[in-house]
Amino acid sequence: MTVVSYPTPAYQNPPIHPEYYAPNFFFISTVSLGQTTIVTTTKNMNYVIGQLCRLIIPPNFGCRQLNEKEGFVISIPNPNQVELTIDSSQNVDLFTSSTTTTQPQILAVGDTNTGAINDHGRWTKTFIPGSFIDISPN
Repeated sequence: MTVVSYPTPAYQNPPIHPEYYAPNFFFISTVSLGQTTIVTTTKNMNYVIGQLCRLIIPPNFGCRQLNEKEGFVISIPNPNQVELTIDSSQNVDLFTSSTTTTQPQILAVGDTNTGAINDHGRWTKTFIPGSFIDISPN
């Protein structure tokens, strides 16, 4: 019996490369506390105003009350800074540096339930602040 095999594309299931998707996650170097929270990172970020972000802060870095907190970007004071709508003015430990291997991070959060709305309802081409955009070189 002869088995007929259909052509298989040479590149049918490529691996996901996180470096090809924007926005990425960034390592936090400092956190300024207040009615809004300013996060400074080790590299320039590609976040935009209105984007939802989450903070991941290991206990050794202080600010443990901000771990897993989410806030929207309300300003971009410098290319490596974002101001978030997280109130850190009371009962939040100061951010400290540490030599642990797990570094604090800021991550973009995408949500399919949000997006631009016009007079006719949700757009068919929804823009979601925080959603991931393929910027691969291929």
